[in-house]
Amino acid sequence: MSTFQSLKSSLSRLQKDRHGNFGMVTAILLPIAIGAGAVAVDVTNAALAKHQLQEASDAAALATASALAEGKIDTTTASAFAKDFVAGQMANFISDTTALRAATTATATKTTSGSAASYSVNVSSSYSMQLSGLARVIGFQTANIATSSQTASGYSEKQGSVSIFLALDKSGSMGDYTTTSYTYTCGKNHNKTCTAYYTKIAALKLAVGNLTAELDKADPTHIHSRTGAVSYDLITYPETKLAWGTSAVTTYVNALSAANGTNSSGAVSMAYNSLIAKNNAGNDSENALHQAKTGQTPKKYIVFMTDGDNNDDPSGGRSYDTLTKGTCDKAKGDGIEIYTVAFMAPENGQALLKYCATDDNHYFKAESMSDLLAAFKEIGAKASDQTTRLIN
Repeated sequence: MSTFQSLKSSLSRLQKDRHGNFGMVTAILLPIAIGAGAVAVDVTNAALAKHQLQEASDAAALATASALAEGKIDTTTASAFAKDFVAGQMANFISDTTALRAATTATATKTTSGSAASYSVNVSSSYSMQLSGLARVIGFQTANIATSSQTASGYSEKQGSVSIFLALDKSGSMGDYTTTSYTYTCGKNHNKTCTAYYTKIAALKLAVGNLTAELDKADPTHIHSRTGAVSYDLITYPETKLAWGTSAVTTYVNALSAANGTNSSGAVSMAYNSLIAKNNAGNDSENALHQAKTGQTPKKYIVFMTDGDNNDDPSGGRSYDTLTKGTCDKAKGDGIEIYTVAFMAPENGQALLKYCATDDNHYFKAESMSDLLAAFKEIGAKASDQTTRLIN
């Protein structure tokens, strides 16, 4: 057999031989399988990284909108504030946030309505995540991680529009003394120091001052808050009508004096009817007045305070309780929030105020003058709240 024929025969046998096929196929497919596994791991890591960046972007947008609304920053510094916030949030996940900060964009838009302002904040962030070594072998070097968030803030003032009506007990028991004392100069030559105790009515005047101070602090230009007040003992006295700011209420309350029995029904009805009154066009008067000035629809509140128990009717004051509860039901049905303050009140008085309060967080049991002062201050602060919400 010639050399050529021998070579031809060997090649023919090699072509027909199937031994070692699995090894060859494995050798061909193994890099592909390894690469696919590497890609699967990197896809999981990329999804986790995107979730982390989305949370950081959301938090930055919310924080920026809040800071704008609170006056801590302005629209010219909002972008830097948001970038720093994103970088700070992501510092726990990536070693160098320089590129991330540079790739983050943030815009803040201010919208005015009357003299009030609200803010919309957009934050977009991205960075390149390095992939694993195996992924690089098959040509994938990095993955781009990108997110965006948008928020809308409440009005830049610390409160939205509010209308608050006080229904205050001035019955005879409000002339009783509290356990809180004060000193004053006395004696013929004014060279002595004497001690006296605050009456309940004096404590009430200071407490209302705490509430109005909170409103004035949040609304110094008196464009968001309208306040009114009515007092009662056995009868309901003429009210000070709802007006911008707090000066009229302050004057009204400071002139109160304690006398007679207790009937809260007329005063609570007066407060409710004042908050839902219609204007000449047949529209809600308070809503129209606020919308004309700030573009906002106000939250409405009744602050109902007593130190006693309704009395002087044939059923011992219970019919007055029934009338008062009926008005409270209507007010709550109309979306009016009712804060109640029981100032050293007996059980029946406490029960009435618990019933009328919007919920347990709107009911205050004040057993001392300091409790009363704290209650009215908290009510004022709550009425002045504003919120920021995430909208994407």
